[in-house]
Amino acid sequence: MALLNFRRDTSAPTNGAVPAFLEGFSMEVMPRTAAKIPDFRELLPAGTRVYVAHIEGTPIEEMVATVKRLREEGFEPMPHFPARIMRDALQLRDWVARYKGEADVKQALLLGGGPTTPVGTLDNAMQLVETGAFAGFERLHFAGHPEGSRDIDPKGGDKMVMQALHMKQRFADTTDADCAIVTQFAFEAGPMIAWVNRLAEEGITMPVHIGIAGPAKLQTLIKYAIACGVGPSLKVLQKRAKDVTKLLAPLEPTELLKELAKHKAANPAFGIEAVHFFPLGGIKTNATWIADQVKG
Repeated sequence: MALLNFRRDTSAPTNGAVPAFLEGFSMEVMPRTAAKIPDFRELLPAGTRVYVAHIEGTPIEEMVATVKRLREEGFEPMPHFPARIMRDALQLRDWVARYKGEADVKQALLLGGGPTTPVGTLDNAMQLVETGAFAGFERLHFAGHPEGSRDIDPKGGDKMVMQALHMKQRFADTTDADCAIVTQFAFEAGPMIAWVNRLAEEGITMPVHIGIAGPAKLQTLIKYAIACGVGPSLKVLQKRAKDVTKLLAPLEPTELLKELAKHKAANPAFGIEAVHFFPLGGIKTNATWIADQVKG
């Protein structure tokens, strides 16, 4: 099947492409990393969407406290709801009620989650939707995997991943909530562009919030990339790692961002709507880097 619009337009202008591409960016934190930031208002624009990752073993009280704090500081918190770390729909509804009651949460990221074996009866994002617990939410996001996911397709490929996205698209077509796909990070623009174009071919029209790893040491990026199941683009890091002089130097996603921004500028209908940052080298480091890019 041919890929739509998969062509690097070297004639397209780049001035202003990156700042425009970064409008409406989001960032991901965890309670333990957020606790290290005295005041997010010193780092991020007011109203920035901040995802709060719920890692297995994190008490719901810590999650709610972090989300409440972000709300009070003027941000739009989006907590993760990983299906496989919950006992059942009753616990899900309890978590939703806490978030809504204490932090006026109206947005959520629904996903299967890291554990391969569910703690209880819930296993995937669509089961979360089917409980009805998110009725009335303004925005629901789902996980995307530009390089596939071994958790979903253990034998490789992306057959099951694409089937799941089609189910989510059917839901998006019938709900009043704004839906989008937020992706795992990767390190090459070409495969990201090809994947987003393929979604369009498949009739998956939910906008994509593309995942990008923020500035970090090469060793840190490699560690997280392996842990998160990053696919073929990991070779970009492995190639750089062969040069021992670069092991301790921070690696910034500048060129990746420029390529994606240039493609979006040349193809306004291209499916990437926003950038989502994973601050693997630290929240402050990532936020400062973003501010520098916006200044140009």
